[in-house]
Amino acid sequence: MIIEPRTRGFICLTAHPKGCEQNILNQIDYVKSKGAIDGPKKVLVIGASTGFGLASRITSAFGANASTIGVFLEKPPKPNRPASPGWYNSAAFETQAHQAGLYAKSINGDAFSKEIKQQTIALIKKDLGQVDLVIYSLASPVRVHPETGVKHKSVLKPIGNSFSNKTVDFHTGNISQVSIEPATEEDIENTVTVMGGEDWKFWIDALQKEDLLAPEAKTVAYSYIGPKLTEPVYRKGTIGRAKDHLEATAFSITDALKNINGKAYVSVNKALVTQASSAIPVIPLYISLLYKIMKENNVHEGCIEQMQRLFADRLYSNEKLATDDQGRIRVDDWEMREDIQAKIKELWDNATTETLGTIGDLEGYSNDFFNLFGFKVAGVDYDQDVNEVVEIPGLQSL
Repeated sequence: MIIEPRTRGFICLTAHPKGCEQNILNQIDYVKSKGAIDGPKKVLVIGASTGFGLASRITSAFGANASTIGVFLEKPPKPNRPASPGWYNSAAFETQAHQAGLYAKSINGDAFSKEIKQQTIALIKKDLGQVDLVIYSLASPVRVHPETGVKHKSVLKPIGNSFSNKTVDFHTGNISQVSIEPATEEDIENTVTVMGGEDWKFWIDALQKEDLLAPEAKTVAYSYIGPKLTEPVYRKGTIGRAKDHLEATAFSITDALKNINGKAYVSVNKALVTQASSAIPVIPLYISLLYKIMKENNVHEGCIEQMQRLFADRLYSNEKLATDDQGRIRVDDWEMREDIQAKIKELWDNATTETLGTIGDLEGYSNDFFNLFGFKVAGVDYDQDVNEVVEIPGLQSL
């Protein structure tokens, strides 16, 4: 079938298998170009099909020759109905990994559930014995709690006061004012339950109980801080509370892993175009200005560049791992440079529908958004018929 992008707001309803495949090939080529990493050998990635989780899996496999197990929740394809992009990403990754002689298997299901944890545990026992790195990169907006059965939904709201500022519709380039009402206590609790660190600890506890973590195993979760500009709606809002909880959980996991000399880290990454960030008011405008400035300063990175740098220069470097005063790894360091942030602040006041095309990189933002779904990828002929039904070679059945 011929697959075209169909959008509704900040969501793209279709994905292109060949475009997703080319994205994976590009990321693999980048990791290979940077040379070998003396990194992990057996890796579990929870949330492995898109974004930082996917980039972590690619970096582990093609940078360190690691065996990888990926856990994700993606929609499979049906005749005349494309899969979700993460499905095509995972199919392309596993195809390339197997061709390179690398172990790669995947589990598709709700990572919050006990059933998927048990299935993953059984697979590690059977095939790998233990893992030496666990990446936790879930980005679900909903969680059914495995103990209570209650469905919790996260929300993006400020805390204490309503919030108003500029935002942009990246499809049209129109800048407008947006206002968001403050969160209730229930909103805050639900968001922390979905996006905080509880499930990360559940995973590590389950793996540790079965002796599946190798000596000196590491586990890493991902976070974001951002500038003062976005603070009210992000870091000091409901999602920020969840990130605070996630970051605090790293310390309790490290305490629990003392007997194997293991360590839990939170890596604070830079702002990037993701399905989640596209839904956050103010963030698309901020990112379009950020991209312009970082590209002009030759310090722009996407997911794969960030993760390759995290692995090579931080997690598996011969140098002592540097963290901030709260124990976090900072690979948002280039984004948060004083000169970069000062320039964004200056441009923010001048950002209008008329000026954004000049002072921002809206085209780069839009391209990155469509790339997430396999569209607007260089070298792909979108006029060609493609087979939408693609299998993931190492997908495990229940």
